[in-house]
Amino acid sequence: MSTMSKIGGVVWNMFVIGLTGGIASGKSTVSKILAQAGAHVIDADKIAHEVVMPKQLAWEKIVTHFGISVILENGQLDRAALGTKAFSNPAERKWLEELIHPLVREAIDKEIQVCHTEENGIVVLDIPLLYETGWDTLADETWVVSVDKTTQLNRLVQRDRLSLVQAQKRIASQMPLIEKVKRADYVIDNTFDLAKTREQVLKRWNQIRKKVNGGNG
Repeated sequence: MSTMSKIGGVVWNMFVIGLTGGIASGKSTVSKILAQAGAHVIDADKIAHEVVMPKQLAWEKIVTHFGISVILENGQLDRAALGTKAFSNPAERKWLEELIHPLVREAIDKEIQVCHTEENGIVVLDIPLLYETGWDTLADETWVVSVDKTTQLNRLVQRDRLSLVQAQKRIASQMPLIEKVKRADYVIDNTFDLAKTREQVLKRWNQIRKKVNGGNG
């Protein structure tokens, strides 16, 4: 299957999945399943961590803006402290996103181009804010990992050791999960066990793989 690249209008034999979900919905679990199946996963969170490493320009701007309270003894960003500041103030969150998002997008574009020149197959853009940033236009189809509200809230409280109010604020700061589900080409219900989630992922994965391979599986 030949797909028109969203970068530069180049034709390339590759299929791009935009993977997203709500915070604590289980997107990382789905991403791992896809990687194990053979997808080339581009992880936006990982890239975001890399662009704010100590002494990088973004790191310096964050320290200047928020102060040394967001820095650990080893020089790394204290992500918990930074998250608390950013999610408690919409203006601060906007400032942080406007700093980091262009750097992450540049890195994603470069990695997609590497995939285009070096391999055929399926690429997964693992991006928490896929729709919010408008980066869903990079994908041939979008997947959303969904859970019910109670499950999402409980998982977030337990995973990040947040208070109920803190967790609710973080969920509220994102596009509502129900809205993401409406915009998705494919929805994975991650409310149940891992086996059920894996079944849903591999069902669509195998369908796409057949298309990419010209129907040969």
